[in-house]
Amino acid sequence: MSAETLRSKIREVPGFPKPGILFYDITTLLRDREAFHEAVELMVAPYLESGIDLVVGMESRGFIFSAPMAYRLGAGMVPVRKLGKLPAETISVEYSLEYGTNTLEIHRDAIEPGQRVLVVDDLLATGGTVVGTIDLIRQLKGEVVGCSFLVELDFLNGRERLGGIPINSIVRY
Repeated sequence: MSAETLRSKIREVPGFPKPGILFYDITTLLRDREAFHEAVELMVAPYLESGIDLVVGMESRGFIFSAPMAYRLGAGMVPVRKLGKLPAETISVEYSLEYGTNTLEIHRDAIEPGQRVLVVDDLLATGGTVVGTIDLIRQLKGEVVGCSFLVELDFLNGRERLGGIPINSIVRY
C-alpha cells in the first residue's frame, strides 16, 4: 500500500476545531485494518536495524503508533504526557503552541543515559510538541535516533525546528 493510498484513507474535516483549520482525521485510517497495519510498518521500517531501546510516544495519538512500533522493534515504550497525568516523579518542559503554551512531562526514571530513543507521533505540524519531547529525552541523557510521523504538514515547517534529527513521515501535505 502506497503513501498515496494511505493518504486517501485520512478524512479531511474543514472548520475543526475552529474556522479556517483543515483537520486531518486519522480515525478513518485506523479503522481500516490493512491501512493501519501498513502505516505502522512504514513508520517503523527505517528503524528496524537501528538498535532502538525505547519508543517515546506523545499524548495522545502518538500512543496509537508508538506501542505497536515498540513491539515491532523489541523495544520499550515511554509515554510523554500533559502536565499532571503521570503518577510518579517527573521532569517537565513548557513549549510554545501557535496560540499559547503547554507543558509536557515524562517520568524521571523513564530513560537511562545512553538509551537510543525513537520519537513517534501521528502528526508533525509546527514542531513544538516534538521539540519539547526531544528536550525531555535529552534532559534524561537519552540519544534521539530519529522521529517518525504518519502525517507531516510541510507548509508549517516543523521539520526545520528539529535540528537535523532524521525524520520519517509517511503522508505529507
